[in-house]
Amino acid sequence: MGVRPPSSGDDDEPESIEFGIAAVDAKLRDSDLSFPATKDDVAAELGHERIPYNVHGDDVALGEILAEVNTPEFRSRQELLNELHQPFEEYRRQHSGGVFQQVRSMLPF
Repeated sequence: MGVRPPSSGDDDEPESIEFGIAAVDAKLRDSDLSFPATKDDVAAELGHERIPYNVHGDDVALGEILAEVNTPEFRSRQELLNELHQPFEEYRRQHSGGVFQQVRSMLPF
């Protein structure tokens, strides 16, 4: 997931804010992890990394999300990302500030 921050009115293109699976993907691309990889391999390489789970920058250790995945080995980066998707969504739902916070996250300010 990624969201563009609101425009400040200048001509410079704003950078996107990566969170959730998009942020994990960026960390994976920068890591030395190769696939196939076990859950323990992923935890050892990236488990300590803090991953934003919403547009406000609230974060969680990847190891905490990885603990919710039952798959012991991932054949590819995409398979790992697919397995992490549901636990990230569940974590985001459980740690959101309710309806008000969800509406606020959709507004451009």
